[in-house]
Amino acid sequence: MKIFKNPFGLLNKTIYILGGNGLIGADASLLLADYGAKIIIIDKKKNKLTKNHKNINYINYNITNVSKLKIFFKKTFRKYGVPNIFINCSYPKTDDWDSNNFKDIQYSSYSKNIEIHLNSYVWSSKIICDEMKRQKIHGSVILLNSVYGLVGQSDETYKGTSIKENMTYSIIKGGLVNFTRQIAAFYGKNNIRINSICSGGIIDKSQKKQNYNFKKNYIKKTLLKRLGNPSDISGAILYLASDASNYVTGTSLVVDGGWTAV
Repeated sequence: MKIFKNPFGLLNKTIYILGGNGLIGADASLLLADYGAKIIIIDKKKNKLTKNHKNINYINYNITNVSKLKIFFKKTFRKYGVPNIFINCSYPKTDDWDSNNFKDIQYSSYSKNIEIHLNSYVWSSKIICDEMKRQKIHGSVILLNSVYGLVGQSDETYKGTSIKENMTYSIIKGGLVNFTRQIAAFYGKNNIRINSICSGGIIDKSQKKQNYNFKKNYIKKTLLKRLGNPSDISGAILYLASDASNYVTGTSLVVDGGWTAV
């Protein structure tokens, strides 16, 4: 009888997950560990997942100090090895993030959020890809992005809520879409794949105060008539991390319930 190889299997793969204790990162960490990968969560949030899975390790680290990322990763490489797969699910932001709308935004906040969010994604990806190249690892890099990197934020989505558009968020996420293309073009000759996932709205069951009107407005626009679940994004992450996507690079995979289709 012919034995078929599971294209989604991750046995003997080492995966670094920035923001691995967040809403999507935690779900992805557990799923990928179940598929056999050794997971290294890098997050400033307190870790609970190591108790739930023997394949999950945790490093407490705040990635917002972009200038020290190279030093941090060198130490991490020595302890855990260079990853086969690198996933960035982090969401660094300043305390005044909610004031980054067109009316209230201050340049100091705007520039700081570009530094800690966009630049940390860019710089960590470059550091990882350079080391994958040096070690001749045919790796995969996955950047968590948003549909707001592809389309503008509609006032209709926020109607009846206190939520406002976020100018900085769209700039960051739009930048990541093209950064994904550019870095994939550069490292493709080294057989390193880089993709992003443009996620739609995700329901956070731990937040009972998720605005009713926002959910109603958002669901009205999606073709599937629901908000996404963390598992919807984790499934896409598994696909891009595995050999099932061996011929996929430089793309932004849209997982939004049809939000951007109409």
